[in-house]
Amino acid sequence: MESNYDFASKFDEGYSLPTRKLLRYLSEDARASILELSGKVGMSRRTVREKLRKAEQELGIKYTVEFNETALGLTSPHLILAKFIKKPDWDDVKRILGSSYIPQLAVAMKGKYDMLIYANATNSKEYVYWDKRVQIMLSKYGVLWHSSDVAHKQLGYFPIRNELIDRLTIDQEHKEILKLLNQNSRISFSDISKSIKMHFNTVAYNFNKIMQKQYVKRFTIAMTPPKNLTMMSFFSKYILSEKFEEDAAKVRKAYTTNGTDFPLTNRYIICAQLVGSYDFFNLSIFDNYDTAYKQSILYYKDIFKRHKARVEYGVVDRVLLGNLPLRSTDVKSEYNIIRWSVDQPEGTNPVQVAAAPAKK
Repeated sequence: MESNYDFASKFDEGYSLPTRKLLRYLSEDARASILELSGKVGMSRRTVREKLRKAEQELGIKYTVEFNETALGLTSPHLILAKFIKKPDWDDVKRILGSSYIPQLAVAMKGKYDMLIYANATNSKEYVYWDKRVQIMLSKYGVLWHSSDVAHKQLGYFPIRNELIDRLTIDQEHKEILKLLNQNSRISFSDISKSIKMHFNTVAYNFNKIMQKQYVKRFTIAMTPPKNLTMMSFFSKYILSEKFEEDAAKVRKAYTTNGTDFPLTNRYIICAQLVGSYDFFNLSIFDNYDTAYKQSILYYKDIFKRHKARVEYGVVDRVLLGNLPLRSTDVKSEYNIIRWSVDQPEGTNPVQVAAAPAKK
């Protein structure tokens, strides 16, 4: 089965190339000034402001941060699939999840499972306690719970809620600034100074310290999920065998090839290697369900059929908690690869080959 790599989404229709370029540059550096953006897209500063204002209204753009979770001491990233035997009260589920700082993103799904959760904590003990407690609280709906460690994120980013930033063991001044940047990464030093009653020069000093400590990978954006399009996520489990890396390379080609150099949003939003109930996770966006199923699920199953791949998939219905990290970046420069050699001596570690980070 051949996958259509040259995918042109109707989501791009009605948006000019300068607007899509503007979204690309903001995805890679949301703190870029209007003057810098003007030079990159070849438009006047006034036109840039107008297009940016229009895009913010139409696409629900949120300026936020892609955090370096390891540098922040967040050591327990997990993706969770939940299936309910009884129809849940989603407001109750939202309340249960929102009462803790550990779940960062929760999405109601339709398909093989009912809910997707991304969770993280400052240590494994905290995560395990929350994992057990939330299962007990959701047991009234007959919840089936499958959790996997996020071993290696290859594409995209996971959102972090300010409630978790409050729990970090870092300087309090850094927490306050990071929370403001998480809410609006274009916020000025002057506004930060007024908000937390910190001297302007002290804000600048602490901001530089935050960057030196590498708490931030990039200042980026998140968009509101577009209407009348299909967002599908899938979790896969497979039995490794010969030529696995050869087959995986075919899938990577699909993930790292866009129909245009400047899509309004990347088709493949998150890709991550997992350990536990599943081996791989993907979140992607398509024009409709049929396209999503054929070019994501069926294609994946066909490529990995010799490895007995089992795929659980679902379509995003609505966000319960957090923000879906939709943005536009240079996927080829961002995507990271783990390569296994079939000739690798027993007991050695896999060689990790990372692409150069996207330009900030």
